[in-house]
Amino acid sequence: MEIKSILSDVVTKAKADSISLSGGLDSSILATYVDKKTTAYAMVTRDFPSTDLVNAQLVAGLNGLRIRILSESIEELLGAVENTIRILRVFNPIEVRNNIVVYLTMLEAKRDGCMSVMTGDGADELFAGYNFFQRMSPDELREDLARIWRVMHFPSRSIAAAIGVELQTPFLDKRVVDVAMSIPAELKVREEDGKKFGKWVLRKAFEDRLPKSIVWRDKAAMQDGSGTAGLSGFFDGLVRDSDFLARSKAILERDRVRLATKEALYYYEIYRKSYDSPSMLADSKTRCPNCGYAVYEDSHFCRMCGSYPI
Repeated sequence: MEIKSILSDVVTKAKADSISLSGGLDSSILATYVDKKTTAYAMVTRDFPSTDLVNAQLVAGLNGLRIRILSESIEELLGAVENTIRILRVFNPIEVRNNIVVYLTMLEAKRDGCMSVMTGDGADELFAGYNFFQRMSPDELREDLARIWRVMHFPSRSIAAAIGVELQTPFLDKRVVDVAMSIPAELKVREEDGKKFGKWVLRKAFEDRLPKSIVWRDKAAMQDGSGTAGLSGFFDGLVRDSDFLARSKAILERDRVRLATKEALYYYEIYRKSYDSPSMLADSKTRCPNCGYAVYEDSHFCRMCGSYPI
């Protein structure tokens, strides 16, 4: 398939000296083409359940890559939360939980002397990898993909710039993007053995290069695979109900920001140490009903606080 030869060329020419390897489809595909001297990094939490470790080790072993496993404690996660919020300038719990994985991985690669980090950014957006795509008809899928291509953003770019490493994103290379956008929607979401999958065409293309357990692995967000999703429950136990009610009420009255969870409260209080209330930032006719931040055309969620749908 054309996509295989293009990705091979893009990855080879990128010459990244490290790769963020979760053992999911996207990073596993890239791992088949990187130089054997490339160091793979996989991050998992020490205190919460995670699913990435075995798959990342499997892919690294199959491709002869040295793998560095980062096992992060609660204290290390909370430090990463603060730095990630300062870099991204948001308090959206999903974005924070996902991107502390990116932050910690890139930080460790930088400490090890790596100059560049390769990620699988873009594959889900271009090839319909997110689970919600599976509920759409072909026409709905085509329309939503076109919308997402207009608004997609990648926080890893800001994190890489802040840490001082070069970000390599082969799936966002123009040649890959052009091919991906030309592939019919019916080949992106399709049934295989009675089960519907996103990124179907990518999975089929790499059946001969990756184990079935990787190729047909269900889509999992970084927060689930790494275990950072466990932070939600952690904050529920950390903050007393009475404190949550009092502090969130004060924030609503002062900043007109409505916080639904204790985790969101914790993140917002970190955010406000460095930045103004969201309603004071950016200019837009449309604003999030829960935080007042600008919501731009074609966006169905608030990047600042994570409200969805809006």
